[in-house]
Amino acid sequence: MKIAGRKDEVKILLDVVKKDNSAFLAVYGRRRIGKTYLIREVYKEKIIFECSGLHQKDFSQQLENFWLTLIEANPKEKPSLPQTWLQAFSLLKLYVKSLENIEKKVIFLDEIAWFDTAKSGFLAALDNFWNQFCSKRDDIILVICGSAASWIINKIINDRGGLHNRITRRIQLMPFTLKETKEFLEMNKVQLVNKDIVRLYMSVGGIPFYLKDIQSGQSVAQILDSMFFNSQATLMNEFSNLYASLFKNSEIHVSIIEALAKKNKGLTRQEIIEATGIKSGGGLTNSLQELIQCGFVKIILPINKTKEDSLHRLVDEYSIFYFKFLQNNKINSSWLQFSNKPAYKIWTGYAFENLCFKHIYQIKKGLGINGIISNEYSWIHKGTKEEKGTQIDFIIDRDDNCINVLELKFHDGIFEINKNYAEQLREKVSIFREKNRVKKNIFTTIITSNGVKKNEYFLSVVTNEIEIDALFE
Repeated sequence: MKIAGRKDEVKILLDVVKKDNSAFLAVYGRRRIGKTYLIREVYKEKIIFECSGLHQKDFSQQLENFWLTLIEANPKEKPSLPQTWLQAFSLLKLYVKSLENIEKKVIFLDEIAWFDTAKSGFLAALDNFWNQFCSKRDDIILVICGSAASWIINKIINDRGGLHNRITRRIQLMPFTLKETKEFLEMNKVQLVNKDIVRLYMSVGGIPFYLKDIQSGQSVAQILDSMFFNSQATLMNEFSNLYASLFKNSEIHVSIIEALAKKNKGLTRQEIIEATGIKSGGGLTNSLQELIQCGFVKIILPINKTKEDSLHRLVDEYSIFYFKFLQNNKINSSWLQFSNKPAYKIWTGYAFENLCFKHIYQIKKGLGINGIISNEYSWIHKGTKEEKGTQIDFIIDRDDNCINVLELKFHDGIFEINKNYAEQLREKVSIFREKNRVKKNIFTTIITSNGVKKNEYFLSVVTNEIEIDALFE
């Protein structure tokens, strides 16, 4: 198998093959994440039927597509076009029964939400197919897959009807970690140092589709130009397609994403309502939940705050990059033009912070605390005329009576702490402790791209240091 990373997911897919009973798998995740590739690669010798739903097509077109795919899989039989989904799955049953000599048979229904058109009866037929046929056998692996994560979760996994508790295993496919990204690039003969992989990750994240066309021997600037700025840029129209292909009424989702892109630390639900003009209610709730389920948005609950104070933070690298550099770009024709501007420095700080939030496990492992339960968040204290404000990029609040206050520094050279900065760090910790009445031990920790100079100020304020290589563990 030619697969980078995905060790846990591959293990799940292979484990069900060894079982003595049929299995019903649900695989979901955002667009371009590599779901279809993973399933095809692991089960390439076992797939007997694969059909994908058609985007924004009606019942008759979905049914005809299913029927034609079945004829391609079994050209010896040419049944009449079914009129209902029950009839279509009945034809699939007959085909499965004709393959008694195959030990394990994988039936793969991709982009499954698109099959489920209004009043089509698709879900009832799928229910019947699994409960009355597949579950009574020991040789079928039924795999449903899709980018519409909320549909799979609400309609299948959390179903209260015939499909309730029928899913054997579920896999939420997430973007590659830095380590997996490096493996993927190396698998495609692309060699980059860790710092440049971090730069690339901060721009487009660990999305296999975005990374697959990178050419060996290119710098990060050349790679980003080929993705976004050249006349034949591979991701030129990606944003307009990304959300529209995932969500119905995607205008609401894009409005939320655009509001979040303007506020690095995130927005509360009420602040989202005020920023977008979207009315509070089920539509907003569903849209936020869908964005969270697809990995675009992360919920952060600040210290000593209620659920209403939780922040919705945009963590999708590509969306952040789009709103920062691409949305209104009319004069810049290369990445180097951007990288020399003040906006670049602001972006790198926020993007590096997001990257660290996505690699909490690796950071905790580097600190030797990966076995300790913790909550992670950033913290802001708004100042007044009488009182100084401050903010902390990243806090790991641990269950062992300790807190790590993290400073995140993405610099080209070795970072140096001077007298003034050392005093600022002490002041941050002091204000944080006072305002939150913290009685835990507080350790100042710094994560850098190129290390820190070990001068007297570093030794006086910093307890732990992590370099970006640790994020690749």
